[in-house]
Amino acid sequence: MLNFETRTGPDFGADSPVYPSNGVPDWYRDAKLGFFVHWGLYSVPAWAVQHGEGVNIPAEDAYAWHQYAEWYGNTVRIAGSPTWERHQRLYGPGTSYEDLADLWDASAFDADAFVAELVGAGARYIIPTTKHHEGFCLWNTATTGFNSAARGPRRDLIREFHDASRRAGTRFGVYYSGALDWHVSDFPPIESDTDLFRFRRNDEHFSRYSAEQLEELIERFSPDVLWNDIEWPDGGKGHDDFAVAAVLGRYFDAVPDGVVNDRWGVPYHGFLTREYRHIPGILETPWESTRGLGYSFGFNQAEDERHSLSGAELIRMLVDVVSKNGNLLINVGPAADGSIPDLQRAAMREMGAWLTQNGAAVYGTRPWIRFGEPLVPIRYTASAQGVHVHALDPSSGEMPLPAELAGREARWADGSIAESAPRGDGASVLTIPDALRSTPVAVATIS
Repeated sequence: MLNFETRTGPDFGADSPVYPSNGVPDWYRDAKLGFFVHWGLYSVPAWAVQHGEGVNIPAEDAYAWHQYAEWYGNTVRIAGSPTWERHQRLYGPGTSYEDLADLWDASAFDADAFVAELVGAGARYIIPTTKHHEGFCLWNTATTGFNSAARGPRRDLIREFHDASRRAGTRFGVYYSGALDWHVSDFPPIESDTDLFRFRRNDEHFSRYSAEQLEELIERFSPDVLWNDIEWPDGGKGHDDFAVAAVLGRYFDAVPDGVVNDRWGVPYHGFLTREYRHIPGILETPWESTRGLGYSFGFNQAEDERHSLSGAELIRMLVDVVSKNGNLLINVGPAADGSIPDLQRAAMREMGAWLTQNGAAVYGTRPWIRFGEPLVPIRYTASAQGVHVHALDPSSGEMPLPAELAGREARWADGSIAESAPRGDGASVLTIPDALRSTPVAVATIS
């Protein structure tokens, strides 16, 4: 996956616009866990080719066999692709992707109940997709009739998400596809990473359109996070009032403790994003790991438990990311009707139960002097309470402690004292209680 903070341009040289100087606020660094919600027209077909173990797709076919269901609107235009073939059979020749707007029934969506599931799973911020690359807006926008208030659900879904999130007391952000909008573009389908940046509009008209939509979202919802995707149109990167530098300046005026990501294509960013990638060590810059519970962000009905993270795997991923100075933005992909699929809900609830017991070792923490130990399934986080040692394999019955932590008081999450035994190399080992050996991650706090 691309590192978007390295993609900037055009180069204005000495005439470069002045960008805000806002960094990453403490609330975001303390939050540790957010939930993406990818929901759109792609949730109607809810399908992409299965990926995973044993599936080998040549690089040249990666876009025709795209793993992301939310890319259906592009994949279906690649003649002969599995998505194209299935679409012909299911919807019939002549049925366009945009025709799916009239088939979208969101009648099972209850925003308060939905948000309650995310908060119960441990979310400290929630970011729904307001407009993905397909161009369909999920709020009652004045910029286009291609939106969920005028078609399909006939509801302002982002307003409902926003209001429910605020009622639940959690932070609210917005995802917005800045430079890709297939609804207002006339390009061939994207079939390579090069096409991703070639087949997009950079003209002033589209730049103004994107800015107007984003400013609507800022004015109406005061989002705590602006999560932009696939850069910004080049025609909106200069000194104009509609350019990204000016838009971001007005955003921070309206939301002083807001934060942005790194996918703007300009020499300014907030936190870094890493998508479906394992990071080997601590990153000095605050960052965010993001992925779906399966191989897709949008709901893919072709996936089952073989393709989706279990609750235990999700918990271990969260701990790994946090130990390396990151936040985890895990995605839930609802079905078209607005319900959370059972497979996703089960993993979310298991993580929520674990965080209820162990959240003090995650929320508000910072990295220790190192994230873990070579060849040992241990991760560290640090807070005012001490160093939190996370055993990723509690079934082993032992938690090794390095020499820096040996001989200090250790307690398990329930407050009980952890008994340790010294080792000859200056380190020590804790015996994990039987009751914790079946948990996904056992945590001891060393004070």
